[in-house]
Amino acid sequence: MNTDDVDRRFRDAERAPRGVDTSKAHPSRRYDYWLGGKDNFAIDRESAEAVAAGFPTVRLAAVENRKFLRRVVNHLVRDVGVDQFLDIGTGLPSAGNVHEVAQSADPRARIVYVDNDPIVLTHARALLTSSPEGATAYLDADLRDPEKILTHPDLHRTLDLSRPVALMMVAVLHFITEDEDPYGVVRTLVGALPSGSHIVITHGTSDHLTPEELAETEEANRRSGVPFRLRSSEEFARFFTGLDVLDPGITSVVDWRPDEPAGRRPAVEDVSMLCALARVP
Repeated sequence: MNTDDVDRRFRDAERAPRGVDTSKAHPSRRYDYWLGGKDNFAIDRESAEAVAAGFPTVRLAAVENRKFLRRVVNHLVRDVGVDQFLDIGTGLPSAGNVHEVAQSADPRARIVYVDNDPIVLTHARALLTSSPEGATAYLDADLRDPEKILTHPDLHRTLDLSRPVALMMVAVLHFITEDEDPYGVVRTLVGALPSGSHIVITHGTSDHLTPEELAETEEANRRSGVPFRLRSSEEFARFFTGLDVLDPGITSVVDWRPDEPAGRRPAVEDVSMLCALARVP
């Protein structure tokens, strides 16, 4: 590490909110960096660049993932009538958050955000403000502990779990490795939701990689310091076992109800992000 890196680390530590560990990269801050945000630290940028070395179009993937989030929330509110959202792994606030999209269509919409990064908590409490008719809340919790999320009093003060809820897990499950039981985590969360609820998941995929490219990407992820698990379409489909996957099915975020013509959309291979919307029977 050169002198500039040391100086930058020091400056980062000086401006970090209390409780934020600037010696360890965090997915939310790394995602913020890829989206062009400023709430990230040297370790996050270094981790992000390590990933980009093996996945050069990762910034494009982050942007397209965010566009999908806006389209699917609009669809759920305007076309399906959903007015309650549980967004796990929300990340740092930026334009087009779930409550902004949902409440622009239905001001009564109620949203609970969940993340485990203190800097996200600081920004969320300041910026994720609801319309007067609706409500927002922020839970400091980890997807790996779904019971803590489901029993949190702020969740039950904000959402009525006897009515349908849209569970959003956008670009977060690929951070849950096999030893952390990602499928069990999803089953637990879905099992707490009533019939008529909807599940939204996006996930990085290995579908378009050769074995050599996959090995290179896995090595880049290892160097990044943030555990990350790409999954195939078949592995991704397992998250929806017992659910009714809705049209257009399991597909790329680029091709899910697009609002741009095919010629203006990026290549599916460059984005490498799967998505699906499903209904709880």
